Amino acid sequence: MARPSVVVFGGINMDLVTVSRRSPQPGETVVGDRFLTYPGGKGANQAVAAARMGAGVSMVGRVGGDSFGGELLGHLEGAGVDVAGIEVDSGASSGIAVINIDSTAQNRIVQVLGANATCGPAEVSRVVEAMEHASVLMLQLEAPLEASLEAARAAFSMGRTVVLDPGPARPLPDEMYAYCSYITPNETEAQALVGFPVVDAASAETTAARLLERGAGCAIVKMGSLGAYYSDGSTSRHIPAHPVDAVDTVAAGDAFNGALAAALSEGAGPEAAVQRAMAAGALAVTRHGAQDSMPSRAQVDAFLAAQQRR
Repeated sequence: MARPSVVVFGGINMDLVTVSRRSPQPGETVVGDRFLTYPGGKGANQAVAAARMGAGVSMVGRVGGDSFGGELLGHLEGAGVDVAGIEVDSGASSGIAVINIDSTAQNRIVQVLGANATCGPAEVSRVVEAMEHASVLMLQLEAPLEASLEAARAAFSMGRTVVLDPGPARPLPDEMYAYCSYITPNETEAQALVGFPVVDAASAETTAARLLERGAGCAIVKMGSLGAYYSDGSTSRHIPAHPVDAVDTVAAGDAFNGALAAALSEGAGPEAAVQRAMAAGALAVTRHGAQDSMPSRAQVDAFLAAQQRR
């Protein structure tokens, strides 16, 4: 296994997916069309996404001692991710996410963290060891916040690039912002952080400014079909979404973050990295699944070339 350029510390889940014409209202039962299971978790999804974009990736986290655990590890290995930093916790279940997807491709998710919630100092030590040769650390909020904060602090002190996807949405300690080279909330997560809705480029601009004021180096607000807005204090831009036929928005943000981290590990600047991330996210929504929907580097290159010819 090649030395990693990207280290991912975060959640590893098995996704249990129902597909129905619409989601049920409270107290209602609807008959679905399909049931699927596939490997997921924001951390694992982003690890696979970065690996498919050509980065050397090492994953740190935990799975349970159940049947899901072995399947999750096998899928990561098959995608080219180094899993030496993942512990099997025989006393916990693997993390799961129960997902409903409706006919508009929107999703609703209930997550049980399982073994992800037992991560602690041992995982932080593995992150520090892996970061000796890596340039980018990717974090989310599916592992305990204290462990993620300590990992960010350590990577920052080593001069590494720290990319935080602040999901699932929760309040962040003020200290965390100072360690974030990049923070990449979607609309829901952004509203949880700043206290007002993100509905257009103007509100995304205000959100980015607030996150920079708190100490983040660069804020990227992901807005789904409205595109993305980024600002690093000197350069700001709204990038419209690529027009595609979406069938499943699950893990589109993870495809974005994985491609972003891979580009940053190669020395790309913010705008170039965001452009690649936007293309990866656009391709991901045209396919069902989480990790299975992550595009390859060649596919992203071809997609961007086709967009430039239009």
